[in-house]
Amino acid sequence: MNILIVEDESFAADKLEQMLLEVDPDIRILAKTGSIKDSVKWLMDHTADLIFLDIQLSDGLSFTIFEQIPVNIPVIFTTAYDQYAIKAFQLNSIAYLLKPIRKSDLAESLRKYHSLRSAFSIDFDLLMANIQGRKPDYKKRFLIQIGERIRKIEITEVAYFYVLEKGVYLKTLQGISYPVDYALDRLETLLNPEKFFRINRKYIVNMDAISNMVAYSRGRVKLELRPKADEEYDAIVSVDRAAAFKKWLNS
Repeated sequence: MNILIVEDESFAADKLEQMLLEVDPDIRILAKTGSIKDSVKWLMDHTADLIFLDIQLSDGLSFTIFEQIPVNIPVIFTTAYDQYAIKAFQLNSIAYLLKPIRKSDLAESLRKYHSLRSAFSIDFDLLMANIQGRKPDYKKRFLIQIGERIRKIEITEVAYFYVLEKGVYLKTLQGISYPVDYALDRLETLLNPEKFFRINRKYIVNMDAISNMVAYSRGRVKLELRPKADEEYDAIVSVDRAAAFKKWLNS
């Protein structure tokens, strides 16, 4: 499980990390941020399975993060005060931990998170959106700047997104590539999962761009895309994503 810790006191952040690893050694702490500004910046380019979010940060209340960017990640709030509980549960909160955090309460909050994930076969982002009483707001278009010109690309024009060297690009159904200012991890949270699927570390593909599929080694699937993918990187569904990919196609 990949976790983001948002906490402005470094000692408290380190202590929480230590406790999390004691409860579940398989947990991976992706980052620790200490302010609204740094958290928004991180979330614009990354995603996580779960956020531990202190309410009172160095530059204000962390609820402000939800006002600045869409956050479709479940949250466990941490605070020394309980007056924010109602506000917290109006957002993505699945638990509310009072400081000092007890290991038993931390473990229980993680069990609650896992039970929510396992109890529903639907996409967890969609579940969180339904809990909040709203439909997911997926990206509809991209603005691409080339020199002094700005081009609008509708999401319906995109065949797939791919990584090339250190950049991320989209390729249109007409076979034209454009650079985009998003990491693939971030794009996964912005795109409609009914239409787009992350097949490996290099590609997110539009279902309409798949022209053929071939069984490949170790249970993988090799895709033939239209327009054709870069020959340097084959569009192969990775082992850990193959089962979900087949379920996606059959949904």
